[in-house]
Amino acid sequence: MEKSACRHRLNAISDALYAIGGKWRLQIIVAMLEGTNRFNELQRSIDGISSKVLASELKDLELNGFIRRLVIDGPPVIVQYELTGYSHSLTSVLDALYEWGAQHKVEVKKGFASSQPVLNNE
Repeated sequence: MEKSACRHRLNAISDALYAIGGKWRLQIIVAMLEGTNRFNELQRSIDGISSKVLASELKDLELNGFIRRLVIDGPPVIVQYELTGYSHSLTSVLDALYEWGAQHKVEVKKGFASSQPVLNNE
């Protein structure tokens, strides 16, 4: 690969990781694909995420055009989040990560099992 093509590819991957990288962003999008759209629902559906981190990640996802924040007036005021059309451009990425993650787990388990010492019961 040429240096310029390599640099272009690295820059594009860097941009992608900036937009969707980290531990939480794709998990939030997946939870929203499943129909979860209120703050507390999202927090309950994603194990281990704090409210502070969730609020920050939602803001970043909104800035990157993946979600939209909706405020519904009325007693009580309701805040919901919805995926944008652009967020659906991640479908093939999410599918590929799911497939790879499932395969990786199997490989790690196989590797772990084969690296265990065999005990002789003599």
